[in-house]
Amino acid sequence: MHRQRNAKIVATLGPASSDPDTIRALFDAGADVFRLNFSHGSHADHRQRFDTIRAIEAETGRPIGVLLDLQGPKLRLGTFAEGAVTLAAGDAFRLDLDRDVAGDAHRAPLPHPEIFAALVPGTDLLVDDGRVRLRVEACGPDFAATHVVTGGRVSDRKGVNVPGVVLPLSALTEKDRQDLEFGLKLGVDWVALSFVQRPEDIDEIRDIVAGRAAIVAKLEKPAAIHSLDAIVAASDAVMVARGDLGVEMPPEQVPAIQKRIVRACRKVGKPVIVATQMLESMVAAPVPTRAEASDVATAIYAGADAVMLSAESASGQYPRDAVRIMNSIIAQTEADPYYREELAIAAGAAATLASDGIGIAVRSVTEALRIAAVVAYTCSGYSALRMARERPRAPIIGMTPHMATARRLALAWGVHPVLCPEVADVAEMTDQACAVARREEVASAGDTIVISAGMPFSVPGTTNLLRIAQVG
Repeated sequence: MHRQRNAKIVATLGPASSDPDTIRALFDAGADVFRLNFSHGSHADHRQRFDTIRAIEAETGRPIGVLLDLQGPKLRLGTFAEGAVTLAAGDAFRLDLDRDVAGDAHRAPLPHPEIFAALVPGTDLLVDDGRVRLRVEACGPDFAATHVVTGGRVSDRKGVNVPGVVLPLSALTEKDRQDLEFGLKLGVDWVALSFVQRPEDIDEIRDIVAGRAAIVAKLEKPAAIHSLDAIVAASDAVMVARGDLGVEMPPEQVPAIQKRIVRACRKVGKPVIVATQMLESMVAAPVPTRAEASDVATAIYAGADAVMLSAESASGQYPRDAVRIMNSIIAQTEADPYYREELAIAAGAAATLASDGIGIAVRSVTEALRIAAVVAYTCSGYSALRMARERPRAPIIGMTPHMATARRLALAWGVHPVLCPEVADVAEMTDQACAVARREEVASAGDTIVISAGMPFSVPGTTNLLRIAQVG
C-alpha cells in the first residue's frame, strides 16, 4: 500500500476512534502513524488500540508506526473556596504553597515550589491557557505577590504557564515514568517527550528508553527555542506543539518559530511533525475552514515530514473525514509545480558528511535520469533518512531487515518502509532492491532504480554507497 504522497499523517486515537473498524478506516484513509495520547485514557484503553494497530499491520503487510505521547508536568493552581473567582486588571493577587487553605479573590494555592524557585520580579504567569495574566512584583521560595495584568474568571485547578523561564523541573513525572515503561513493554516505536526545555531532558529519557524506541522532542516551551539546535541534535525527531507555544508566546510569533524549527530539522535530516489545531473545526464539522486547509499546505510547502491530527481524530465527530481531507490537501499541495521550488528554498545547507554527499548524489541522479525509485537498504534507518533529507523526486523505499526500523520509518518524508531478509553482499542487496521495487509497484521491468546503503551493512550511520541498477 504505497501512499501517493510524501508527507505523512499522524492520527491520534481516542474515544471517537477506538474500535477496530474506525482505526482501520483511518489507516485506509491515509494515517501512517497512530498517536496514543497518555494525557487521557487508561493503560487498558491504550493496549487495546495498540493491539488493533498491530492486527491491521499484519493484515495489510505495511509497517505502521505507533507514537506514545507522554503527558509531562502539569502545573496547576489549587482549589478555591467558592470554586471560582473573577480577577480584575490591577488587582493584587498572592500565590503560595499552602494547599490546605482554599483560594479566594486575593490569593490562591500554587503547589509547585519549582515555579517559585525560578521567579523574579517582572515575570509573567499565565493562567488558564493565557486567559488571565499575572505579573510578579515580589517573590520568595514559597510565595509570589502579583498584580493582575489581564483579568478574567479563574476556577479550580486551572493550568499555569511561566513563559520565558527555565523551570528547575524534570520533563518526566512519576506518571510519565510508569506510562513510559508500559509503552516500551507494549512495543511502541516513538516516544514523544512533553515539556522539553533543554537538551538534557532528552538525555534523561534516552537513558531510560535505552534504544527500545526513538524519541520525539515536543517543542512547546519558549525556553526550548533558545536551545533549538542542541535539542534537535539530541532527538530522533521533533514535534512543533503549536498549542502550548501559542500560549507562552504571542500567537503572531508562532508561524516564524514553526518555520525555524522545520528548517533546523530539515538541515540535519531529522523528521519534524507539525501539530495542533490543523483541522480543528472538523471536531464538529465535516469540512475544514479554508484557513485550516492553507495551514496544512503551508507545513507541506515548508517540507515537514508529517502533520498531525489531535482532537479531530481522537474525539471529533468526523475522524475518518479529517484524515481523508488531510490526505487530499497533502496530495494537492505536492502536485503544485511550485512545491519543489519551496522545498529547495527550505532545505538549507547540507552537513559535511559522506552520507550527505551520497544523498545529494542520489537527488542529482533522480533529476538527471528517469529514475523509478530510490531504494535505501538500512538496518538502523539512517540511510533512508539521509535520502529523505534531500527530498528526491522519485519515491523512497526504506528496505530493512528489522521491523522496528520499518515502523519508525513510517514517520519519515517520502519513505515507504518495507521489511526484507538480511543480505550478505551488494549483489544480493541489488537483487532484493529490484524485486521489492517491482513488488511494491513503483518500478517495472526495464526501469532504473538508485540504491543507497552503508558498508558494512550492520553498522549504523555509514551511508557510503550508491548504486544504479536496472530492474530485470
